[in-house]
Amino acid sequence: MPLAIEAVRQRDIAPLVAALEAWMRAERARLSRDNDLAAAMDYMLKRWEAFTQLLSDGRICLTNNAAERMLRGAAFGRKVWLFTASDQGGERAAAMYSLIQTAKFNGVDPRACLADVLARIADMPQQRLHEVLPWSWKKQQNMAPSMA
Repeated sequence: MPLAIEAVRQRDIAPLVAALEAWMRAERARLSRDNDLAAAMDYMLKRWEAFTQLLSDGRICLTNNAAERMLRGAAFGRKVWLFTASDQGGERAAAMYSLIQTAKFNGVDPRACLADVLARIADMPQQRLHEVLPWSWKKQQNMAPSMA
């Protein structure tokens, strides 16, 4: 699927992005250093390589809608989490929320993943913790039925 997206982006969006860059560079040369628009253009042009990665990688979203939807739950719970009793409690809540949202983003059931990980993690060496991150956990679960 990402290859098809990349082809469409190269065909339809790459010419627009190239035209935008050419326009920004030409207009930027006409603006003074103290101009607010010049500062915005400088900011964008310094990050141009990162911006244009979406043309060659179909996995990169054109918007940040998915990230904003993931943060929605945090905004709803903000008043509840305001009084977590301690900074350490707040940090733990943030870590758990991060794990839950990362699991959801990777198409993993957070309850199943966390139950399994919490059961195994006590005996796991630190250098193997990457194995229980949601994307690795999902691969292990997908491989398990074919091994049986």
